Order: sequence, then C-alpha cells, then structure tokens
Amino acid sequence: MGTIKRGFANNILTTGKFDATDLSGTIPSSNVANTTLSSITSVPASVGDLVQSVASDPSPATAGDIWYNSTSGTFKAAQFIPDAWAAGGNLGSGRYGLSGFGTQTAAVACGGYNAGGYPVASILTENYNGTSWSPSGNLSSGRIDGAALGTQTAGLFCGGYFEGNRPIATEKYNGTSWTNSTNLPGIRQGGAGAGTQTASLVFGGFGAANPTDILSSALKFDGTTWTSTGSLSTGRPQLSGMGTQTAALAAGGEPSIASTEEFDGSTWTAGGNLNRGRALMSSAGTQTAGLVAGGGGSPQTETELYNGTSWAVSPATTANNQFYGGGCGTQPAAVVFGGGSGTTFRNQTEEFTGAALTTKTVTTS
Repeated sequence: MGTIKRGFANNILTTGKFDATDLSGTIPSSNVANTTLSSITSVPASVGDLVQSVASDPSPATAGDIWYNSTSGTFKAAQFIPDAWAAGGNLGSGRYGLSGFGTQTAAVACGGYNAGGYPVASILTENYNGTSWSPSGNLSSGRIDGAALGTQTAGLFCGGYFEGNRPIATEKYNGTSWTNSTNLPGIRQGGAGAGTQTASLVFGGFGAANPTDILSSALKFDGTTWTSTGSLSTGRPQLSGMGTQTAALAAGGEPSIASTEEFDGSTWTAGGNLNRGRALMSSAGTQTAGLVAGGGGSPQTETELYNGTSWAVSPATTANNQFYGGGCGTQPAAVVFGGGSGTTFRNQTEEFTGAALTTKTVTTS
C-alpha cells in the first residue's frame, strides 16, 4: 500500500472510534496497492506465515509458493523440476555416424557405421515411439555423415559417405519406406540440415576433396528442386543444425569451432558462441531454443542450451558419452541415440526433459 498523506491520528476519538466527518476529498487509487484483502498474495516476514486460499491455482506461480485450493479442497505447491536426462529404449543396431530427425516420441535413426557388418555404411532405418525402436524400410544405399531433417512420416536424407564414395543422392521417407528424389547439385559429407521435407535447408560439410574442401555453402530444397542460398560466414564440417528453412541455427563443427550462426532465409549472422568448441554433437530444437549434447573433447556428457542469444551449460549430463550420435526433437523434449568411434558402437538412447515449474498436490504420504 502506498503512503496516504492525511492526519488520521487527529481523528481518533477518545472512544477509540474514527471520526471522518471533517475529512473531504478522495484517496488516489495509486496510493492503494490492493483494493481487497482477497488480492493480497504476500506479506512481510514480520507478519508470520500465510497460506492464501484461492478458488483456482494461481498463474503464474513462483517456485516455493504454497496455497489452499478451496475448490478441490487441497493444499498445493509450486515445484521447480530441473533439466534431466533419462534412459530410453535401445536401438536395435548400435552404430555411429548415423543421422536422426523427428521428435522425442516419433524419431527416426538412419544410416551410420555398422557394428562390424558389411557394408560398413548401414542401410538400416529404425523408428522410435518414445519407448522402443522398431526396424523400418532400408535406405536405397547405406551412408555415413548424411544430412537429415523432417518428421517421422515426412523425412529427408541426403549426401554422406559410402564405401569410398560420396553420393549426391537425396531420399525421402514416408514413415515406412524411402524413395529417391532429386540429387544434390554437388558432394556434401558431414553437413547439417534443418526444416521440413518440402522446405529444407542443408549447409556446411566437406566437398569433393575431403578433408581440405570445407564447405560454407547452403542449399534450399522445395521438395523437387535444389537452389543455392546465402553461405555461412565460416565453412565447417561435422556441425550441428536445427530450426527451419527460414530460421535455422548452425553450431560448432571441425576443428573445435565454438561459433554459432543464425539464418533468416537468405543471410547468416553471428549468434552466441558455444561455451566450448566442438564437433560431432547430437542436436535438437530451434533457432531460439536449441540443444546440443556431447561432441568432441571432454566432457562428452555435457549439454548446452541456446535461447536465441547465448548458450548456457545445463546441469544435466548424459549417462553415456554422446559422440558422433544422432539427435532430434525440441529443447524441452529431445532425444539422442547411438554414437561411438573405432570399435565402439553405442545403441543407447537418452531422453531430455527441460526444466519446468509444476504444481504438486501436498499429501501426507
């Protein structure tokens, strides 16, 4: 309550009652912070403890708030749940250098290095339902380091590496099978992708003379035709990509790049740097809410979150080293899978749940 500038003390009668007969005028509403007691939600500590009674849960609430819901007849509290990783169902086939797209409850894992099988580049595709992976239609050709994007029922996979070759093939996925589409205009291995099957963006990677031909170029795809668009400021292979064709994010890349670039549909501009330069990360999210996990260097269990301006290291870490694996989903609901190097072929899946404020009913149990 604001200061009320009136001599009320002089209007207290000897009986203890208040005499307002000689007062005139009105008190400005700006001097009264709360018009009724029912709108008081907090009091000074000197007053003591107070649990407010409300007919519906307050929104927004602050972590630590406790209230009584008179409609449900329950005590409730606002609880902060921090970032966390949890184990998901294992891939049917452990592999690294694979690609992923979709959501946490509808993901696709395709391609990658086989665990000792032949050909070395896998043609396998698996679908994830949030609990378990199941085999789906094979790629037309096994590939490593391809760029992938889209949804579980409308995905795209292009470029990559296959048995000493770098195919320019593009394949479309419908949830059960792959079909060939328009080839890339040139070789692209270790590039990143963003967008949808009919509004795609592919950028960065290696060109024909791997490892010296480092690409900064970017390509748009409308479902039928590839066209060139604005180039990255810094060419980089083995980077992470996320977002849409008109609002994409490029992060990291070889050799241990920390810089981030944002795309507006025609031009790339600098974004906030990763806290640690690295490549071969798993990623998920959008230009304003991105996530990367693991990657080269140490620790390979580290997670960083992007808010459209800067990256922050999450307190949550993956249980397994997340290197050269796949990833997809959103920042608050991401999924990463596979990974490894040399003779290590991981099949583990981990699911990320972002920090959130939740309402809990207070019970005696």
